[in-house]
Amino acid sequence: MNVFRLTGDLSHLAAIIILLLKIWKSRSCAGISGKSQILFAIVFTTRYLDLLTSFISLYNTSMKVIYVGCAFATVYLIYAKFRATYDGNHDSFRVEFLVVPVGGLAVLINHDFALLEILWTFSIYLESVAILPQLFMISKTGEAETITTHYLFCLGLYRALYLFNWIWRFYFEGFFDMIAIVAGLVQTVLYCDFFYLYVTKVLKGKKLSLPA
Repeated sequence: MNVFRLTGDLSHLAAIIILLLKIWKSRSCAGISGKSQILFAIVFTTRYLDLLTSFISLYNTSMKVIYVGCAFATVYLIYAKFRATYDGNHDSFRVEFLVVPVGGLAVLINHDFALLEILWTFSIYLESVAILPQLFMISKTGEAETITTHYLFCLGLYRALYLFNWIWRFYFEGFFDMIAIVAGLVQTVLYCDFFYLYVTKVLKGKKLSLPA
């Protein structure tokens, strides 16, 4: 554990809490991509199957359980409890164009051709693009609520901090995971335009919008 891993985890947890509170307090999931949340639920489910086979630490297990539980809670709020407020017309990204290629890539490029390892690799690849339906939805509506942008910022910050975590681990532990690093770079790049708009608009009190 290092400071980048810890702050990355806390940023990720903050993003999840912000999203859940946004939906619960407003009693609405308007502006939130249900498809992105389904993808994240798939990501955490396939990544943390090792909960059934191994124990690393109380911290590790607790965070995994929280991520999986919150992911499915978010999906439930969007598609069940507050379904009437869900904007399915604008949440129209074809997720099969992400899931199928990512699945194929996980089978072809992995550390070990074993079921749990392939599923873990699949989750890493899928997480790198899981935010695309949300960004696509914002581009279609032309704007995003401020609280939603805070959620996206924390999510992007988590991924950026994890890149520094990999650098730290390489220099101080000799650990290098090409799959995680490349996927993390792809995910961070996808957030770059959003980061720019967040800093130049949201932090100045303006509403965020993406070019259509």
